[in-house]
Amino acid sequence: METGRILHVASYAGQIILENGGETYRVEETIAKICQSYGVEVAEGFVTPTGIMASASRTPADVRSVIKRVKHRTVNLDKIARVNELARHNMKHPVGVDEFLQRLHEIDATPPRSLTVVVVAAAVAAAMFTLMFGGTPADALSALLIGVVARWLTAKASALGINDFFINVMGSAVITLMGLISVWLGVGHNGSLIIIGSLMLLVPGLAITNAIRDTLAGDLVAGVTRGAEAFLIAVSLAAGSGIVIGLWMEWMGGVL
Repeated sequence: METGRILHVASYAGQIILENGGETYRVEETIAKICQSYGVEVAEGFVTPTGIMASASRTPADVRSVIKRVKHRTVNLDKIARVNELARHNMKHPVGVDEFLQRLHEIDATPPRSLTVVVVAAAVAAAMFTLMFGGTPADALSALLIGVVARWLTAKASALGINDFFINVMGSAVITLMGLISVWLGVGHNGSLIIIGSLMLLVPGLAITNAIRDTLAGDLVAGVTRGAEAFLIAVSLAAGSGIVIGLWMEWMGGVL
């Protein structure tokens, strides 16, 4: 069986994991497992959050390598779990390379959850976070409405290909503005709790978690990169909220 084709399939599986929020060490392990399941014992991968470099060989004279650039990333833990399960199952019960590739295509082509489901889940999460931070039911109701608008706007902006930094600035600005307005109108009572609870929708929890896990796994480059990504997201959230609060103080004479 051709080594290059096996490596291509293995790196494609790694690409799916990386594009959907998986850790870099998980990608490297998956590539090695898939290659080994087809008899390619020597397989190495060097993965960063934006690319995959892998090589495999059966003999010193038969070395193959591949480089894949990862240009977009999202969060879909279901795809990661399915690829991992497929790789583990293939270790015990190998299937043909073509069949394995077809299954990977099916996983990759799985459509994301509908925007309606995502928006509803985000709204409920914002409301629950607000209650958890000590907000009143009225505050939670305000956060619920803010979560609907903020998640819908960020999803539409992402679909247009807008840079993630500006999406987070816009999202945090909208959340802060709506939180202040809700208290001004008397719908909510604690503007800070409404804003904080709603901003939790944009907090880079996965990036922070992966940064720690990659660092603990010894992938220092990936750990520092993901840490920097999380820091930039935090900066964008602070920038969006800060701009709105500053303008509100200037125009309305104070912060609610």
